[in-house]
Formats: sequence, C-alpha cells, structure tokens
Amino acid sequence: MFSARDVKELREKTGAGMMDCKKALEACEGNQDKAVDWLREKGIVKAAKKESRIAAEGITVGAGDQDKNEAIIFEVNCETDFVTKNENFNALVKELRDTLMYAECNNTQEALETKLKDGKTVQERIVEETATIGEKISFRRFQRITKKDDEIFGIYSHMGGKITAIVVVKGSDRDIARDVAMQAAAMNPIAVNRDSVPEDVVEHEKEMIKAEMKNDPKNEKKPEDILDKMAVGKLGKFFKENCLVEQDFIKDSSMTVEQYVKDNGGEVLFMVRYAVGEGIEKRQENFAEEVAAQMNAAN
Repeated sequence: MFSARDVKELREKTGAGMMDCKKALEACEGNQDKAVDWLREKGIVKAAKKESRIAAEGITVGAGDQDKNEAIIFEVNCETDFVTKNENFNALVKELRDTLMYAECNNTQEALETKLKDGKTVQERIVEETATIGEKISFRRFQRITKKDDEIFGIYSHMGGKITAIVVVKGSDRDIARDVAMQAAAMNPIAVNRDSVPEDVVEHEKEMIKAEMKNDPKNEKKPEDILDKMAVGKLGKFFKENCLVEQDFIKDSSMTVEQYVKDNGGEVLFMVRYAVGEGIEKRQENFAEEVAAQMNAAN
C-alpha cells in the first residue's frame, strides 16, 4: 500500500515522527495529501514544527509511596513560564504523576512508552498537548527510586516545582527525611557524601586548587608531590560545600546535616535533585522582546 520511501517523504514534508507518518499513511491508504491533512487534524504537524524550539521552563515533580517502597521524580518542560500556570499543562502533569507512580517503568524511555488511561502513550499525550497548548512540551527525564522497609523517603519541592529533591534516610522519621530533602533542594549538593562524588569531579577540583597555588609566588619552588598533598588538604572545603551530609544544616548551622540526622536516629543513604532546565541553553529574549516578536509575527 505504501513504502518506506513514502514514509520518508511524508516525514520530510511535515516534520512529524516516523511512526506518526506510518500511522497517517495507514489511515489514508497511502495517499500523501490526505496523510498530511490527517497529521494536521491530529495536531502532529503543528507539534513537529515546534521541535526546534527550546523548552527550558517547566516543572519538576516528586511523588512517593512509603508502603510500596517506591518514589518517582520527573521533569516536564515548556517554552515559557506562563504555561506552567496553564490549566491543561497542570492537568497533564497530574495525570503523568498519578500514572507513572504505579506504572512498571524505570527510566525515561519506558516512561514515554507507558500508556495512560485512554490508551495513549505518554509520548503521544505530550505531542497532543504541544498542539493544544501552542508551545513545545517535552518530557525530559524520569527516575524511579526504591527503598527498604526500614528506610524513609523525604520529598520536597521548592519554588512551585522549580526544584525537587528526594532523599532516602534509614531510620528516623518522615519529618527528618523531609528536612534533609529541603536541604538538598535549597543547597544543591552534588552528592550525599565524599565517597559518592565522581572521581573525575574530585580530580578536576584538585587540579584547579593546584593551579591556584602555583600562581602564588611562595609556592614557586615547592615540588609537585608537596602541591598534591596540599591540594588534597584543601579539598575539605569543597566537600563541605558540595556533600549533603557535610553541609551546615539550614535550620541550625551549629551542626552538619549528618549530625542532625544522626541525633535523630538516622542515616542519609541517597539523594536525587532535579532543577528545571538545568543543562539546557535558555533563550536570552526578555519579556518585552518576546511580546514584540509575537506582535510582529501577527502583523
């Protein structure tokens, strides 16, 4: 009825995905023009045109079931912060949270392939909402976290979901675990403890410290092995600032997070933190420029 070449041609015409093009040609018995109309009616062409846009705003979401010993965290992006207040966008986020929490998915790809109540996959719903809302919507990342019966999830969202952190604490109670999650969200540690800091990160920091020391005239004649030892000594400050358990506790700076949790019978085991748009190159347009651009487009 149609060939792979036909699918390729339709994809080039519309910018829609390969599977969407295949579905369109199947529905239209291989007729290219009708397939284009089919994609337009489904809003897929409109969505495909937005794929080149940058979606760096959005929301992060954390949810957990203490009895089931599972929690999830995910990020959904859009182009502008205005959309995060949109009723449709928030309904989408809630639907994703309620479905993915109890679905059998463990990574982003599996989450995208998960079916919602109406039979559509998460990916299909994202495409559909892109067309409905009028901005590029993307499901950026997803992670499932598990724990044991004697462990507790701490979940905290900051600034309306701009940042979400989930921690696992052994022993203690939910309030303590939530305090630790709040710390992680607010203070942006890169790891739970020294042992969990990636080796390349530690090595890079050590080299930066050594480079700074070499610029100091009093260190000019010191051999490399001495500088290495000095750099290792100076890494303590880096670990204190970037390891969750070594940070000063935000509610009481007289103690570290580790001491706070230990005093309450617990131990911090795990941490994950999502911040909206981290690592995405954001548009530099300001609001006035954005409005002006829309007015020019309308004219």
